[in-house]
Amino acid sequence: MRKGDATREAILDHAVALARTVGLEGLTIGRLAEDLDLSKSGLFAHFKSKEALQVQVLDAAAARFVDLVLRPVLEVERGEPRVRALFEHWLQWERRPGGCVFVQAAVDLDDREGPARDRLVQLQRDWLEAIATTARGAISEGHFRPTLDPMQFAHDLNGIILGYHHSARLLRDPDAEGRARRSFERLLRAETRDRRALERRERADARARKSRRR
Repeated sequence: MRKGDATREAILDHAVALARTVGLEGLTIGRLAEDLDLSKSGLFAHFKSKEALQVQVLDAAAARFVDLVLRPVLEVERGEPRVRALFEHWLQWERRPGGCVFVQAAVDLDDREGPARDRLVQLQRDWLEAIATTARGAISEGHFRPTLDPMQFAHDLNGIILGYHHSARLLRDPDAEGRARRSFERLLRAETRDRRALERRERADARARKSRRR
């Protein structure tokens, strides 16, 4: 890695860690220059503007999220085991010191227009689609009911994680993780219970058809 690239990576590492606590709006070129004992002009040469810095911080955080959450999940067998692995790795990400940079960024950017918001929206949509894809795998493996709406499942699981973030960080509920885990298990049981009920109905229908043919 060239020296300039290494410097840029070091700056982004610090910027991502800082954004987890102060949000994207609290992240400025001046703040980074002071923290890293670098000149503002040197940092400006790397990022050109605060908004460009925000976009690159989101991309850097997304790359770390892929490494720490998504790639390990893809190594687990498809179906319910992969869904469970996704939840576990995602929960570990949320427990990191300072919280989740994407949750912080959503607070800063939800009512603002611009490239940073556009990038955050795309990253979040991509992640919801990844969850939905994992749910589709559980359907194809026969672990979830075939009528499950994968995007609804993604929405519900995302809600559990956001609820955990709120309870753990703002309310400082000592049972925040336990509540999240119980909610997750209820979500899985609902899909499994519905699948088993559907299978029972299908078997009953098959018996009825067989009886009518006699």
